[in-house]
Amino acid sequence: MTPTIASSSPTVWRTLLALAVIFVLLATSGWTGPPRARTVPADAWGAAAAAWRADRIGGRPLPGLTAPSARLAAFFASLRPAQRNRLAERHPLLVGNLDGVPVRLRYQANRHTLRRALAAERARVADRRLSAEGRGEAARRVHRFSSLLSGARQILAFDPSGKGRVAEVFGDLERAERVSVVVPGVDTHVLTFEKTARRYTAPYGMAESLYAAQRAAEPRVRTAVIAWADYTAPTGVGMDAMTGKLAAEGSLRLASLTRALPGSSRVSLFCHSYGSVVCGLAARRLPPRVADIAVAGSPGMRAETAAALGTRARVWAMRDADDWIADVPHLDVGGLGHGADPVAPEFGARLLSADGAVGHGGYFVPGTESLRNFAEIGVGTYEDVRCADAADRCRGGSSGAAPGGPA
Repeated sequence: MTPTIASSSPTVWRTLLALAVIFVLLATSGWTGPPRARTVPADAWGAAAAAWRADRIGGRPLPGLTAPSARLAAFFASLRPAQRNRLAERHPLLVGNLDGVPVRLRYQANRHTLRRALAAERARVADRRLSAEGRGEAARRVHRFSSLLSGARQILAFDPSGKGRVAEVFGDLERAERVSVVVPGVDTHVLTFEKTARRYTAPYGMAESLYAAQRAAEPRVRTAVIAWADYTAPTGVGMDAMTGKLAAEGSLRLASLTRALPGSSRVSLFCHSYGSVVCGLAARRLPPRVADIAVAGSPGMRAETAAALGTRARVWAMRDADDWIADVPHLDVGGLGHGADPVAPEFGARLLSADGAVGHGGYFVPGTESLRNFAEIGVGTYEDVRCADAADRCRGGSSGAAPGGPA
């Protein structure tokens, strides 16, 4: 006899609930399509790559764009300063976004690209052939690009195509002993990289706040923080946010970044919301220098346990009591959903206190326990973190390496 729903197992009920939530979200938010190109033509990267392949420096061909970051680093180290500067001026889009290029040369190249992108957007603002909406978006991009060019901001990556990608460094990345990477979630693009209202929900504000908290926690440790919005994030809570496709693409970029960081600094990843899906998929590709993966407000990491992530890094997790993400079913149904809940005890992460972090976007707000915990992890003072339970169980356990583990 065919079993009725009433006699079905709890797993079936959870699956049906997950599917119901998915259909409601799709009905209310729509299916997410690919971002439309804006500033840079669709063939800009192809043209830039062709120009790179045709160029020579000192009579030598330039290395392949898919070369390992170590090879690219060795190539640029072999050049004279004037030759490096020449490549940054000739090929700013590529030099500014290649892992393995010296970071200060990347900053320089990205300023070139920003100036060109700013000029293009100013022309669009004045173009009466565009709709009012198009000119309005161009004006917002003018404001954002002008801001990124202001002062001595250290732009590690910048791509104005589509909705835009960007990464920015706080501190001295080349001399840092500890490097933190903030990996944000949905609706992350060049226009949302920083915000005036709700400042600490944007990548720039998150990283700025974390860097200040780390300096306060342990001023003797040389730290740097990267606001890493250098992947294509989902738009809204639609189909892209429920699947792992964009996270998988982002995970490759994140792993490449961590492998190419200068020096021998220890690295900690701080992954918010959909950013934790990116970190989960990147975990087994990360180099040993990545000592910590900390997630907040996670919909899942595409693994059933912390051990299944395949990393020796410590795995930390937190969720505020008022975070709506708790109501999202932590299941993987035919590729929809992101798997087990990282704050569930059976997942095996080290559970951190998130006191003071009101809601889904409050984890990096100054004065919160969540930010203080992130800062302590980032500077390596693990003995000062505050666990989610009174027994302080997050200081030990089997998830990832023990404190003092991999560099």
